[in-house]
This record gives sequence, structure tokens and C-alpha cells, in this order.
Amino acid sequence: MRKILVIFFCLTPFLFVAQSKKLWLKQADDFFAKKDYASALQYYKKVLNDSVVFQESVKPYEIQLTNLKTKEYKDTAAVKQAAANKEINKHHYVIHQMAVCYFKIHDYENEIVQLKKSVNLGSYPDDRYYYAKSLMNTKRYTEAINVYEDFMKDNPGKDSLLNRAQHEISGCYYALDSANNIHKTVVVRKMDTTVFNKGTSSFAAVYWGSNQKLIFTSARHGGVLTNREKQAPEESDYLCDLYWTEQKDDQWTKPHNFGRPLNSGFHDGAGAMDADEIMYFTRWNDMNRKESAIHMARGKDGHFFEAIKLDQTINLPGYKSAHPFVTFDGSTMFFSSNIPGGMGGMDIWYTRLDEDGLPGPVKNLGAPVNTAGDEVTPYFHMITGTLFFSSDGHSGLGGLDVFKSHLNPDDSLYAIPVNVGRPVNSERDDAYYILDRIQKKGYFSSDREPCVGGHCYDIYEFDNEEISIDISGYVYDFETGDPIPNALVQMKDVHGEDEPLYLQTDDKGFYSTPLPIGKEYFMKAQKLRYLAAMANQTTVGITETTHLVQDFNLNKMPEGEVVIEGVEYDLNKFTLRPKSKEVLNQVYELMVKNENIIIELNAHTDTRGSDASNMKLSQGRAQSCMDYLLSKGITKERLEAKGYGETKPLVSDEEIAKLKTKPEQEAAHQKNRRTAFTIVGETPIKIIVKEVDHSKDPK
Repeated sequence: MRKILVIFFCLTPFLFVAQSKKLWLKQADDFFAKKDYASALQYYKKVLNDSVVFQESVKPYEIQLTNLKTKEYKDTAAVKQAAANKEINKHHYVIHQMAVCYFKIHDYENEIVQLKKSVNLGSYPDDRYYYAKSLMNTKRYTEAINVYEDFMKDNPGKDSLLNRAQHEISGCYYALDSANNIHKTVVVRKMDTTVFNKGTSSFAAVYWGSNQKLIFTSARHGGVLTNREKQAPEESDYLCDLYWTEQKDDQWTKPHNFGRPLNSGFHDGAGAMDADEIMYFTRWNDMNRKESAIHMARGKDGHFFEAIKLDQTINLPGYKSAHPFVTFDGSTMFFSSNIPGGMGGMDIWYTRLDEDGLPGPVKNLGAPVNTAGDEVTPYFHMITGTLFFSSDGHSGLGGLDVFKSHLNPDDSLYAIPVNVGRPVNSERDDAYYILDRIQKKGYFSSDREPCVGGHCYDIYEFDNEEISIDISGYVYDFETGDPIPNALVQMKDVHGEDEPLYLQTDDKGFYSTPLPIGKEYFMKAQKLRYLAAMANQTTVGITETTHLVQDFNLNKMPEGEVVIEGVEYDLNKFTLRPKSKEVLNQVYELMVKNENIIIELNAHTDTRGSDASNMKLSQGRAQSCMDYLLSKGITKERLEAKGYGETKPLVSDEEIAKLKTKPEQEAAHQKNRRTAFTIVGETPIKIIVKEVDHSKDPK
């Protein structure tokens, strides 16, 4: 009996440890299911402290969490094994789960170590993809490429992660090609820790009415707490609130917490204000990390009424809607969400707001902005018509990168997004990019610097060198290819806000001039004895120093008569048929484009009928053509009408008589019955011409 008691007391500690580890594992899995990865990680670590329970096996928890969206951690091997009712060694499972947690909280260094362990154990083949992703996020691009390629070789066939791996390889090559992603004109500085980067996290700076006033989000001591939440004051260090500060005498003032009721006992952040002082922001709860919602609160003089949650047009239960940005005029709200109808993960959406600030139907921006990855933190720069956002679905340096895409107002389509490059982007997450009106200064958030917990956003500011835009080009003779000196190049603001700009080519046919941002131009090149050539250029949407190029090729003016094909009249009358007016519109356009030419409109008859009647008929028809052009706005000084009757036949009576068939003869008469024009003169254009800047002539 005594021996049995000794054995019992010897085994009891191990039994208690085993029971504790089962409890810890359940708690870890519960936190994992709630997406509280930091808490889950602590309990998984407890489980690893002893090897007793490693003798058991457990079904992988990812079976219940499998999500086909590429951003979610997905393990096809686990799914297949579960389908076969197989089990995975618990040690392998805990190592894998810890790797996922480190991946989710962006603790890159520990993530790499843990993922490599899981890869070596071999129970979760997809961990090789995430291991490569972690290498990429720490600038180890060459190693990452090799691991991605190994993953693709070991997993042939169609799979979302295989497509992502190919995409990430492109991103690695992009990062290695420094010429494509280093923007030396940008200077980046981390904001101070007394105002902005205080506490555990600060992010999402956005302008409030001017460049001297900012709203931002921060988790720090002294934030708003409620008794209902039963939180101790210290816990505000991990609770996001909305703050504001303004710049006075080049110094940012002490940050002001907006307080209640705008801030609550939940997380409140990523706010944006319109001109009517309506705040739109994101609210989320640690107890339900699968869901976040956009709220709005009306304010006056910086004080706000109780916030309301926007309806299910924006916020669907079980989904995330976040990062609202509202244009200053309050007409449009952009936001990111994973609501149904997107392209995968978080997408950029927009909605029109009514006069009360409430949203209408939502629309997904679609490709090329959105991808199967995540697109978040939209910001629309109205002066340039450019959307800035962050994405891990486009080729980048690692993590979230900032991209820009210009909106074409003519067709409401967005251009292919462009990575803004270093030093704004890094191998970590970079988001919440904003830019002032003149594109001189801006702010963004990044977790590029390590911190306790592995994923802490800080706010950074950047200065751009002054953006300069110029245009240059050559004017050539279309037939010979020779440059045309002293040609005139006109640039007219299509909206009529600026005076026309006139340039003159030098002896090499070259011209150049600087241009302002945000303008659309109609361009025309002219020269005496040449027909004008036209083009369109725009500086709208340009967000960096740019050199535009526009060459022109001019055709020489035609000598002699130019037949206007298709002009028809009623039988033996002067009246123009509707089709004739459509043809004469081409002559009208020619005269508008070449405002210095004088033309003679001439009409001819065939040789049948009397000379007098033919002369009267042709003069009347020429005058009808002239009258039509006068009605369109061409001045009388630029037009002449001349009827030639039968005096200038293209085919003589003798030639017609030699034709064998009546149809051939009738066709010859028709050729003689023609309407034509002849350029009979040019008037000089009185302008003030800018001197050419020869320093920009590449030749």
C-alpha cells in the first residue's frame, strides 16, 4: 500500500501538468478563434514548456478556420488530412499555431524562426509559402525567391497560394531592382514622441480643414475608458482613441483627446472629417476581431454628438468595414471592406453621400485598383485626381506598400497603380498615406521600427522636393522629316482659367516650357504654308517631377483646287441637301483648326446647258456653301464664293466623246459637276511669343 501511495504521489505532478497543458491549449485555441493572436501565443508557449502532452495528437484547428481569401492563413494539407480523419502530432500543431500567431501580429523575427521550425517538421506544407513571405518582409529577397520557387515545385497544380507565390516573386525582383523603387526626392522623418508617437501605437494622420491641423489615432495612457467596460486606467495604453493637434509657430500643440461621446470604451480610430465637421471613423472591439464598422458623428467647434453606426449599406454583420476617407466637399466616401462583391480580402469601395452625410449605394473600385489581396487606407487627392492606398496584392517591397492610381475624369477609370517606392515604402507595412494640396508635404504610418509585441504603427512625415513639370518637343515637316524653325506652338487651357501660351521653335524646330500642376491643354502647331497639327496634354494626376514630350508633324498646304467629295444639291437648284452639310462640316473644322487661312469656295457645272445658266447655277451653289459656313461662325473676311460654270472642266467634251458607254460619259460629266475649295491666302497671327529654353534641348 505504501509503494502504491509513493507511485501515486510521484505521478500526480505529471498528471496535473498534463491537465494544465490541455487547458492551456484549449485557451490558446479559443483566443486564436477570436483572432486575439497575442493572447493565444502566450498560452501556446506554456504548452511547449513540457513534452508530456506531445505524446498525444490533436485535430488541427485550421480545419474550422479555413478561408479561401488569400490574406487568411490557409493550410490545404490540414484540410485534406481532416477529410481523411487523420490527426497531426500535437507538437507539430503547436509549433505551427505559434508561427501563425507571429505571422498575424507581424513579429517578423520570431515569425521566421517559428515558421522555419514548422517547415522542417513537414506537417504543414503551406508554411513554406509563409516562411518565404517572412523572409521577404525582412529584406531577404533572394532567399525568399528560392523558398517561393521550392514551394511552387512541391505543390504543382492550381491553388490561390501558388498564384500568390508567383506574385510575391515579382515583388522580390521589384525590391531588388533599386532603380525602380528609390525616390531620392523624398525625405522621411519619424514624428516626435511627445505629441504623435507616444504610447503603444499611433497611426492614421489626416488633415482637419488645413495642413496645420491633424487628426490621428493613438493608443496611450489617459485615453477614454467607461465603467461599463470595467477597465483599469492602465488599459487605455492598448485602446485606440481619436486625437487632434494643430501647428502653431512651427510646433505641434499638446494632443487633445476628442473625448466622449466620440471616443468610447472600444477602439475608435482612422477618422476623417468633412467641411461640415462630420467625423467618419472606424470602431472595433477586441472581443470580436472578425468585425469592424464605420461610424459617423456630427460636431460643432470640435465637440461631437453621439456617434451612429452607418447602416448595412456599409456595415454588414460579420464583415469588416474600415478606414473611411471623405472628400473635403463631403460628396464621396472611400473605405476598405471585405463585404461580399469584392475581389478577395479587403477592397477599396466608394459611395456618394447625400446632403445629410449619409451613404448611398456602394461600389467596388474593381481592377486595376483591387486585387485578390488586401487594399486598404484609401486617400483621394482631389487636386491631382489621384487615389493613394496601401496593398499587399500589387508587386511591392513586402507587407503593405503605398500605391497611387490616377482617375481619368473622362471615363471614370483608374490607371494601373504605381508603387510610390522607397523611402515611403519599406519591407514592412506602410499605410495611411496623405498628401497636402501642393504635394509638398505629407504623412504616413509604418511599423518599420521594431517594438514590444512586434507590430506597432508610428506616424512619419515626408517632404517632397518641389514638383516640376515641363513639356518639350519638335515640329517636323511630315513629308521630308526636316525640323521646321520658327513654327508656332499654342497651348490653351481647355477650361479657360489661364491665358493661352504661345511658343516658337528654334532653328532646330525645338520648343519647351514649364507647366503648372492640374491643367488640361489643347495644343496646336502652325507654320505659314502648312496645315496645323493638334494634340492634347494634361498635368492632372501628376504627383512627381515629370517631363512631357509632344512632337508635331505638319503637312504642307495643298496647292490648287481641293474637291469636296459628296456635296449634293437639288436638281438645277442651289439648295444644299442634308448630306452636303455633313461634308461641309469637315471644311468648317479645317478652318477652325487653321484660323489664319482664307479659302475660296468654288462650284462647277458640266458643259451641257447654256453658258449663262451654268454660270448662274454654279455661283448660287458656291454661295450656298459659303452661307452655310457663315452660319457656323466662320467670318466673312475668310471666305470667298466663286462660280465657274463650265469654264474649268476636269474632263473635256472631246475626252467625253471618246468614251464608249453612256455610264462612262455620265461619270465624266459628274466629275465636272463638282464643288471644291482653294486656299487663297493666310493672315498672320499677332501673338507674344516666349523665348525657347535651349538648355532643355536634348539635341
